[in-house]
Amino acid sequence: MNILVVDDESVIREGLTRILEGDAFAVETAKNGHAAIELLQQKEFDLIITDLKMPGMNGFEVLNAVKILQPEAPVIMITGFATVETAVEAMKSGTVDYIVKPFTPDQILEKVHRALEQKNPSVEDIYIRNEVDCHHGFDQFIGESREMQKIYRRIIQVAATDSTVLITGESGTGKELAARAIHKNSPRRDHPFVAVDCTALAENLLESELFGHVKGSFTGAMQTKMGLLMVADGGTLFLDEVSNISLSTQAKLLRVLQERQVTPIGGTQPVSFNIHLVAASNRNLKTMIAEGKFREDLFFRLNIIPLELPPLRERKGDIPLLIRHFINKFIDEVGKDLRGISPEAMQFLENYSYPGNVRELVNTIERAVVLAEGDIIQKENLELCDAAEPPSAFDGYIPTSAESLKEMKRHIRDRSVENVEKAFVMNALKRSNWNISRAAEETGMLRPNFQTMLKRLGISVKDYFEK
Repeated sequence: MNILVVDDESVIREGLTRILEGDAFAVETAKNGHAAIELLQQKEFDLIITDLKMPGMNGFEVLNAVKILQPEAPVIMITGFATVETAVEAMKSGTVDYIVKPFTPDQILEKVHRALEQKNPSVEDIYIRNEVDCHHGFDQFIGESREMQKIYRRIIQVAATDSTVLITGESGTGKELAARAIHKNSPRRDHPFVAVDCTALAENLLESELFGHVKGSFTGAMQTKMGLLMVADGGTLFLDEVSNISLSTQAKLLRVLQERQVTPIGGTQPVSFNIHLVAASNRNLKTMIAEGKFREDLFFRLNIIPLELPPLRERKGDIPLLIRHFINKFIDEVGKDLRGISPEAMQFLENYSYPGNVRELVNTIERAVVLAEGDIIQKENLELCDAAEPPSAFDGYIPTSAESLKEMKRHIRDRSVENVEKAFVMNALKRSNWNISRAAEETGMLRPNFQTMLKRLGISVKDYFEK
């Protein structure tokens, strides 16, 4: 792959050359726009990286020249924090991305690989994208990364069958969106899609909701009620957060799924049903089986087709696309005249680890659009819920157990320790739906010790639970 670097500063040209050649790219450099045009006339390039502010020809003029001489070559613009408006204008003019000074080698390589993948998708990616274009139900999914392309393909494959699907992934990764996409792409699309939040219902209410009941079968049963298994007949039943179902209800659900018949509470006659079952969990069901909290036979009944959704931190290439999508969405909803986001704010969001995943990003962008006072979203408009500093202070890694937290603290010092601890407890709380006992259990800590850490860090669950 041939890359052209255009910058009037020799230190930038030399630094980028070392980074790119270290990743096996062939690099040519030009110290100004005129030299860049000469090279563009002589040789084909797969990618051009150009500084925005240069004497003589600036980055916009280089971009225009590329459009004429090598229109297929993507352009990445280098900019500084002080050139917000021109950076936004550059994105509108056709650059695929921009790099904010100062930058790290990892940031450079990530943006370069992303730009080249968009230009030269693999045969597999082209096949998957063509399949996705022919189907429906993906309009709520935003992402073009390879990780998401694989998810799209798996959804299309399982939608054509009645095999039970178990969707796993952290909170906020879009498990219900995936379930709805499966339904919309299935032969059952014209029949009901019924979603049940197993977290929101007490044990007796969950059984009544799922199986139905006859009038007078228990206190408060004022009339006969059809269960959701029957409501979803012919369509898709989505059981969200099945890890929250009690063991006794798990046993009843297993029997119902095996027999494909349900007897309402207080009833005597079983009724047959025909559904496509999709279940989801943000907890590790195998760990729960080992702890005696989830039935192994029910797990095998649900886990016929596994579908694991990646956390946002593992598909960072989609973050800029998501940011721009949700900025435009909330600009329309709020009715504000915003022109975009500053490079500094964009870089901050790209470096953040998102323990709350896409849901956290959506909330952050909505707040930023509402709070922005000028026509550009600035970094100070980004009010992230957990740590005061982005987790990039410790390379974006958040320990998930007390043991890994202890090991990490041995290698860091001073204020970074508190940042790690804050991210650790907030991540645990979000993964456990703000349940302190469960968060302590999943991290391997005693509840009193976990509460002591919360108090020491000044974190109150009540401050976040309503968010």
